[in-house]
Amino acid sequence: MRVVIAEDSVLLREGLTRLLNDRGHEVVAGVGDGEALITAVRRLADAGAAPDVVVADVRMPPTHTDEGVRAAVQLRQRYPDLGVLVLSQYVEEQYATELIAGSSRGIGYLLKDRVADVGEFVEAVSRVAAGGTALDPEVVAQLLGRSRKQHVLAGLTPREGEVLGLMAEGRTNSAIARQLLVSHGAVEKHVSNIFMKLGLAQSDTDHRRVLAVLTYLNS
Repeated sequence: MRVVIAEDSVLLREGLTRLLNDRGHEVVAGVGDGEALITAVRRLADAGAAPDVVVADVRMPPTHTDEGVRAAVQLRQRYPDLGVLVLSQYVEEQYATELIAGSSRGIGYLLKDRVADVGEFVEAVSRVAAGGTALDPEVVAQLLGRSRKQHVLAGLTPREGEVLGLMAEGRTNSAIARQLLVSHGAVEKHVSNIFMKLGLAQSDTDHRRVLAVLTYLNS
């Protein structure tokens, strides 16, 4: 995959570049601020060499507040097929919600201090580049902590709410089954019930799993 890295820490940026290059991926640009990120992606796209995914820090120059995630949101609005994985030391709720709810594919939000396995991180980048999701459980918990009580989800059982929360983290049915220590069939039944209760009918154009997660995030 072709990757653009936006990180103002030179050591971390070079480390991520080396990490991804060593695993056969191509880091096509490395920048240190939000404006440079937007410029780099635009130039690559205009040249017919658009990246598959952007890995961006939340806090970047000049104010070190939310420049990185704001740039990520702008890029997703302009390039809907661009995967965006945000790395942060904290959850920026406003922009995180906008980033996640504003797209049905290719998004991720991981907390730096909780990335404990290099292989899992690279797999998360690959998953986002391929159109999947990668959300840290703490991000999901913070964004959705109050939403579980909202009317749209009131019909879910506690177990169904738990399954939907794990779906929001990007887990597959098999991974959910292992996490909850239940059978794969039980998870499939819970997922089917979630779709039914959220009014998500079978469709050739809409991905019900993604729509369920977006309903969860927007509720």
